[in-house]
Amino acid sequence: MSDIEIRDDRAAGRLEAVAAGEVVGRIEYFVLDAPGRAVVPVHTIVEPAHEGRGIAGSLARELYGLARREGVAVAPLCPYVVKWAERHPDEAPAADPELLRAAKEWLVAHPGLF
Repeated sequence: MSDIEIRDDRAAGRLEAVAAGEVVGRIEYFVLDAPGRAVVPVHTIVEPAHEGRGIAGSLARELYGLARREGVAVAPLCPYVVKWAERHPDEAPAADPELLRAAKEWLVAHPGLF
């Protein structure tokens, strides 16, 4: 994993894993403003040639780290991030049910974005 750089493209709503200048994995997300501020991961994608190298887990770990540094919650809708959070409760606090509900409603109200 030392050859992978993780960067946040906030404008595009993507946390990207980059190797040799190429995006090899990403978490697509949006930022929820109400009822509280939260980062909401929707999809985790790793290019097939790069699967099995821990990229998705590194992206999930960085997503929670980013949220912690910014003082916001994570309300995961992405099935991979949900499972990762269940396996790493020390790094991934449980999501507030109200934030999850609001995130799901936001996603339904913005079809076609993800």
